[in-house]
Amino acid sequence: MESIVKETLENLKTNHRAAYYADKKEDVLDIVKGLLKKGETITSGGSVTLKECGVMELLRCGDYNFLDRYKEGLTGEEREKIYRDAFFADTYFMSSNAIIKSGVLYNVDGNANRVAALLYGPKSVVVIAGKNKIVDNFDDAVKRLKTIAAPLNTKRLSCPSYCEKKGECLYPDSGAAEPFAGCRGEGRICSNYVMCAYQRNKNRIKVIIVGEDLGY
Repeated sequence: MESIVKETLENLKTNHRAAYYADKKEDVLDIVKGLLKKGETITSGGSVTLKECGVMELLRCGDYNFLDRYKEGLTGEEREKIYRDAFFADTYFMSSNAIIKSGVLYNVDGNANRVAALLYGPKSVVVIAGKNKIVDNFDDAVKRLKTIAAPLNTKRLSCPSYCEKKGECLYPDSGAAEPFAGCRGEGRICSNYVMCAYQRNKNRIKVIIVGEDLGY
């Protein structure tokens, strides 16, 4: 295990989070299964990482009451209901835009349904992230969002915005001096910013770090 991963895991625990390590993405499901009970109500935020690790397939296996935001044929109202019902779920799955090695989670959302569920509502939140999401400090977390996560996600989700067209934020070097600077595009996804430091409800948030590069 790389030293930065080990340090991050220890700091996550210090901040009252359960922290796990999976050497490869194929090892993630064994950890996830140990965190779930059959029949639980489960849902998720949008995440490439969850798909890469096979988590979405597991949640659809029939052992759980999975509120699937990606189910074919859903109307806008039905999808919105899933977003709201997420607050009453037993477990919520997501990734993180960045994890600062001090044990702080940094996440940015357009609609805020994902960060809202992270902060409050679901009994348990499971965050799965590749080692590429770990950064040294807040400046690096901001830079990662502006130059990697936001451009790739706007492209994936077809969100009309400056970074979707240009491949980077309009203000890629704003850093901590102006971390919230962004375009005014209707598809801008960097609208709501959340820093999760200390967790008062100990181990409600569980973080699985994978020793591979995953997601955006």
